[in-house]
Amino acid sequence: MTRKSLIRTAVGLLATGGVVLLAAPAAAAPLAPVPSLDVQRYLGTWHQLAAVPQPFSLNCARDTEATYTLLDAQNVRVENSCTTWAGGDNRIVGNARVNDPATMAQLHVSFPGVSTQDSPDGPTNYVVSHIADDYSWALVGDPGRFSGFVLSRSASASPERWREIRAVVESRGYNSCLLLTSPATGGREDIRPLCTV
Repeated sequence: MTRKSLIRTAVGLLATGGVVLLAAPAAAAPLAPVPSLDVQRYLGTWHQLAAVPQPFSLNCARDTEATYTLLDAQNVRVENSCTTWAGGDNRIVGNARVNDPATMAQLHVSFPGVSTQDSPDGPTNYVVSHIADDYSWALVGDPGRFSGFVLSRSASASPERWREIRAVVESRGYNSCLLLTSPATGGREDIRPLCTV
């Protein structure tokens, strides 16, 4: 898929996703966090396997990763990176502040210099909604499900793992067709809706 067609697909999916999400019942519950997140086990590097396309990620062609480093009891350094369509390196560093000390799974992620996201304090915009027992993969998103990311310790996943991911994504109230797979070295090379994987 070319960059131009990816952008058209992503914009189309975002538009469709907005209609679907806005048409959801008013009583739809916010994305729920896991009961308890072991922050120490969550630290380190995660590979993005699939995601709801976001405007800030349209420049990312492949190898999208997030690396989390503990700063203190309430703050985690966030470094997101990817390979651009031109083959360059795209990188941004921000902060994730715990908003829910009971579960440790609801945070406010901020990036200095990014409008609407430059304050380290704010409402929850990052919810760990699923974490595998062995911390090998996770599903994160915002409370309204406008964003969603499937993160994995490995850049690849078996067919069985993909089926598990899709089932979890759908059980958390997402339309699995709105998440697109993320090309990664050693993993999938294509971009396609998760519902077709």
